[in-house]
Amino acid sequence: MNIQTLDKKYVLPTYARADVEFVSGKNATLFDRDGKKYIDFTSGIGVVSVGHANERVSHALCEQVSKITHISNLYYIAPQAEAAQKVVEASGYDMACFFGNSGAEANEGAIKIARKHGERDGEIKRYKIITLNHSFHGRTITTVKATGQEAMHNYFGPFPDGFVYADGIDEIESLLDDHTAAVMIELIQGEGGVEPQNKEKVQALAKLLKERQIPLIVDEVQTGAYRVGEFTASQAYGIEPEIITLAKGVGGGVPVGIVMTTLKEVLCAGDHGSTFGGNYLSSRAVCEVVDILNELKESGELDKTSVVFNNALEEFYTKHQGVFTQKVGFGMMCGLRVKDGDTLTKIINSARKNGVMLLKAGRNTLRFLPPLTITKEEIDEGFESLHTAMSNI
Repeated sequence: MNIQTLDKKYVLPTYARADVEFVSGKNATLFDRDGKKYIDFTSGIGVVSVGHANERVSHALCEQVSKITHISNLYYIAPQAEAAQKVVEASGYDMACFFGNSGAEANEGAIKIARKHGERDGEIKRYKIITLNHSFHGRTITTVKATGQEAMHNYFGPFPDGFVYADGIDEIESLLDDHTAAVMIELIQGEGGVEPQNKEKVQALAKLLKERQIPLIVDEVQTGAYRVGEFTASQAYGIEPEIITLAKGVGGGVPVGIVMTTLKEVLCAGDHGSTFGGNYLSSRAVCEVVDILNELKESGELDKTSVVFNNALEEFYTKHQGVFTQKVGFGMMCGLRVKDGDTLTKIINSARKNGVMLLKAGRNTLRFLPPLTITKEEIDEGFESLHTAMSNI
């Protein structure tokens, strides 16, 4: 029985899968079962930050799994404490961490922190969370409701109350009231179409919220771990949120979700938990991935790679302006607006046939999230194949 038959028989059809099965990879290069080579401009939707089959990460995981993979959070876990230290120090903020297994879990933790914090002061219960339209915060019942996309609210109600959606940063102030527990935003909306927020408006919002003592939650599930040049997009925007969530690239392929916060005293023993979160294996991955990325940043290689990639993307965009209307994003989180959805689908399919992996994002956007370790040779090869793919559109 082949893999497609097995999948269709035993796996729930929650994804419209492309007809390809990858069996190995090295950095930003993948190989399918037939031996065909692909350049990966997706890194597993921003997850494989240090590339496929990274030798340092592989060695660290093999070494750890030969000792202890998992106990429980009822005991001290050395790599978890070390991972928390590395993440906090890389962020530059005075925070503490909780470890889960995904971005949705991290955002759930952030919401719980904000709501408990809202109940601690005074008699007014602060429970309302303001998010943005076109946002994406996860697939759990609560984070689906936090997501400002009406289409994602079908079928799964009733939902938890208390979520309010703003059309943009400008509208948030008018929605603040005595029941507001937090404002939750992505600085660059990923699933919403690689949509960066205006830096000055974000800074003004952060200042206003501090004045009103309302926590700012920044969802950095996709923008974190140097995806946009700094360890967090919050650093790049020059703000100091009370809560930041991380996942995807911080584990390099191992499931990890982290909520980090300045509100260190809000949660007590028993308030929150995760059986698998922060176990020996996932924490060891975080330690190694953050070390690798810190070294790339400090050496200047990370910024150099970003420039090379963006120059190649700009050249590609300029050559095909009959198809693309705008280049968006920054760092290694970029997108090209496509004139219509049908053309976008054709581009992704043609690219895959020509050996390049790309992503779709909302608002007809062709999304690029390459591994941060991608080489110039892989960049050049990928865009050369993309030019060929475009000739078939």
